[in-house]
Amino acid sequence: MVEGASNQVEANETPAGSHRARPDWHSQVAAFRTPDNRSVAWQLANTLVPYAGLWYGMAYLIQHGTLYPLALLLVVPAAAFLVRTFILFHDCVHGSLFRSKRANRFAGCLLGTLVFTPFDDWRFSHLRHHATYANLDARGVGDVWTITRAEYNEAPRWVRWTYRMFRHPVVMMGLGSVFTFMLRSRFPTQGTGRKAVLGVLVTNLLLVGMLFAVAQGIGWANTLLIQMAVLWLAGVTGIWLFYVQHQFAGVYWARANEWDWYRAAMEGSSFYRLPAVLRWFSGNIGYHYIHHLNAGIPNYRLKRCHDAIPALQTKAPLTLWRSLSCARLKLWDEKRQELVPFS
Repeated sequence: MVEGASNQVEANETPAGSHRARPDWHSQVAAFRTPDNRSVAWQLANTLVPYAGLWYGMAYLIQHGTLYPLALLLVVPAAAFLVRTFILFHDCVHGSLFRSKRANRFAGCLLGTLVFTPFDDWRFSHLRHHATYANLDARGVGDVWTITRAEYNEAPRWVRWTYRMFRHPVVMMGLGSVFTFMLRSRFPTQGTGRKAVLGVLVTNLLLVGMLFAVAQGIGWANTLLIQMAVLWLAGVTGIWLFYVQHQFAGVYWARANEWDWYRAAMEGSSFYRLPAVLRWFSGNIGYHYIHHLNAGIPNYRLKRCHDAIPALQTKAPLTLWRSLSCARLKLWDEKRQELVPFS
């Protein structure tokens, strides 16, 4: 039932349980849904070719022994391109990168291998996130673990301690990057289907094959050193991006009987206004409220949609500097209707 609701969101239908009428301008958003295969081809080229080049550069420098520091410097741009690769993978999950469903699935499986994330399994949890985000009664799949102040106060001491540890930035992003992409994604999500389970197995086999092929040229130690460093830094960045998309001052949450699809998109998702370079590497995902209004819009049309529809421009932006304060928000206070720190 939840997966069906997810598909409704993806298809730009009003989610089940929400009865608010769409605003007059909402139909204009759908005009930006149609993918452009030429734009997609260019995106794949300007993302994967530099990423491969940086991999080759790091391998070459490491093989020369004395150039390890320079090779490690290349980890930063390589991680940035891997973040961008994940955004393309994310569009495939929503069926919005290519016009063809088959092309989205094929590209999604290959890109998913590069970002260590099985396509069908992540699609299951991510579409569930789209169907349930900002809903206090439907937390737990595809989102950041968030509890209310009352739940925290009533929880056993070990739960409070675990939650405090989990919400610490070093644990959530630093260790979370290792856990999510290197360990958690190697196993299927509970409740997912047979196809997703098979997809996890195939992705794992492709990963082993990919790493084995690279290791034949530069050795296992060098291969793992490069891959783990790039994946860890990209993972930290990706987790932060996902965090600030739904964990910020003024965010909207509600119980199921009061949940409103329009408020969930416009107030429950952020407009993360990044500098142009970071916006490019993050595939415009900062326009996240538009993505939740219509998940079928390709990443390269999110900004165009924002610039074309005046009503969307009324959304207050979250700047890079202001976003740093989001890390201190830990609990949802139902009485005050806001995210608050522990104390």
